Amino acid sequence: MTKSDHIVFVVDDDVRIREALVELLESHGIAALTFGSAGDYVDADKPDVPACLILDVELPDINGLDLQGQIAESDHPPIVFITGHGDIPSSVRAIKRGALDFLTKPFSDADVMSAVNAAIAQDRADREGRADLSILRRRYDSLTIREREVLPLVVGGFLNKQSAAKLGISEVTLQVHRRNVMQKMAATSLADLVRIAERLGIPVTVRRSGGSRS
Repeated sequence: MTKSDHIVFVVDDDVRIREALVELLESHGIAALTFGSAGDYVDADKPDVPACLILDVELPDINGLDLQGQIAESDHPPIVFITGHGDIPSSVRAIKRGALDFLTKPFSDADVMSAVNAAIAQDRADREGRADLSILRRRYDSLTIREREVLPLVVGGFLNKQSAAKLGISEVTLQVHRRNVMQKMAATSLADLVRIAERLGIPVTVRRSGGSRS
């Protein structure tokens, strides 16, 4: 019985390798989908679950390293390269581009499973991170234009009266906007709001001079 909450994609033009990997993965309760070429993998409808991509370097259509470059900007699973013609420059190139491992045939079952488990764990964490970021972006989108002006001043350490002066509003109005920002962003503290702003990549206006916060 295979697990349905994660999967391994195997891209290799050697049917014997594909069958051996599927047998190994399924013996550990992990489902697998196999493809004989890079094009088949790219064109296929794939389950949207944590995954690992086992990718052969030498494929009939394009080089596995080239495929890695093509999908680099997309949310693809961590890649474990396999090859029968490994060399140091290729492995260095693959790892620098984010590949999790580079295995040379013949590889041991233990090495494959270690790499696969690490890749699935990484993809699961990456997915959770993207989901959290999506939530933060939706919260930010709920802010009014004025609240979006207030947020970078707050995280930049400006006093309420300084922020109010910069925006041309009263300090009381500034405090209302600040409270709304904290509530809408679900920030539990100023430090929490600073971390949220950093994750969202919000440019922060930093206060130059010292002074206590009001």
